[in-house]
Amino acid sequence: MLAPPASTRALAFHRRLPLLRPNHSTLLPHSPGPPLPPRPCPAPPRPCPAPPRALMAFSAETAGEEAEEEALPGPAGAGGGGGEVSSEEWQRWGTSSPLPTVVASVVRQLLEMESVAGEKMRFGGVGSKLKGDFKDVEDRKHRAVYETLADSDQKLQYYSARQIGCRLLGSRGYLCQKCWLPMEDCMCSKLAPCNLWRGIRFWLYMHPKDFLRQNNTGKLLWQVFGIQAASLCLFGIQEHEDIMWDAFQRSGKAKVSFLYPNKSATPKSVNDLKFDDFTMNAGLQEGGVQHEPLNLVLLDGTWSNSAALYRRLKERWAAIWGEEDIPCISLSMLSASVMHKLRPQPAWDRTCTAAAAAGLLSELHMRPELSAFKLEEQAEAVECSLDILLDALTVRRVRLGRSITRKQRHRRDCI
Repeated sequence: MLAPPASTRALAFHRRLPLLRPNHSTLLPHSPGPPLPPRPCPAPPRPCPAPPRALMAFSAETAGEEAEEEALPGPAGAGGGGGEVSSEEWQRWGTSSPLPTVVASVVRQLLEMESVAGEKMRFGGVGSKLKGDFKDVEDRKHRAVYETLADSDQKLQYYSARQIGCRLLGSRGYLCQKCWLPMEDCMCSKLAPCNLWRGIRFWLYMHPKDFLRQNNTGKLLWQVFGIQAASLCLFGIQEHEDIMWDAFQRSGKAKVSFLYPNKSATPKSVNDLKFDDFTMNAGLQEGGVQHEPLNLVLLDGTWSNSAALYRRLKERWAAIWGEEDIPCISLSMLSASVMHKLRPQPAWDRTCTAAAAAGLLSELHMRPELSAFKLEEQAEAVECSLDILLDALTVRRVRLGRSITRKQRHRRDCI
């Protein structure tokens, strides 16, 4: 996720929009770089099989920036069908990790309350929220549990687990478990898988309010590259975060970078990323030792939530390596995502997670020593998936009689 400047004076929906960036300490600095050439039109994607699906109803969170997420048309879905969430069901949503203990506990509590109440949970509206009398009972119980927790970290874990647990139960039978769209709008058969160069690995550090959002774009990275090349890590879920940080420690801090507003003491660009000989020959072993790829972390959430993601990453970095400054990189060319046409952003000149990843791959391709790794084709695969997601969301909105025009916001930043 990128935070570009707040002063673009021209609109462009094409993907290679160079930005003249003002001097503003809180914004992403503009690193000089050559203009990127236009892309050829990609070949039609190869079909991929649709994933297995679950059994319940859902609609995504909306507050502020999230307000355009689509709500269920008609009555809210009934919940409780299918019982507890299994590890297999959990992993079908886009992760290879075991079901986190705290998430399993929240789901179990919800199902136990449903059993005691003698009525089915109902989810609907925005944020896959509980509805009806059951909501009031659950809200009182969750507040009581929250007050008993000893420290802020425990409270964060419980908050995140509750958000995720409700989304899991509220999505059964409504969302496709791979593309996170309603099953009647599943786009999986249109996506073309692509191999990511083994010298890099993406991590999607996702806020729980973005988990299972229909218009989330971070999910496209593991749909295109696979869950080992683009791995999900959920904010506030200790077991997920431990998996990610264990990978960072195996690689070493020199092989970890964060694509985020450049707050490093020395601002860095894609050209500053270091690739050793082992990384350039990724996948090879020497003396029986597997050398680790460069870890590239994308913060995946709304702009208002990204600051919390960044603070938690910074705290963990300092706890492990004793350094306050974490290595952030900026893109020298900012891509105006096609999702601007549909999904609200705080300003016209901001881009989505998948477009940021595509821009990063394109800039890596511009480095002569990396040109043989077909990174431009990998960037094109991500952008093609964005087009497919935009089409699927647009078709759904038209069918439901909803607007497909992006709401105008922050008029001083837009024309």
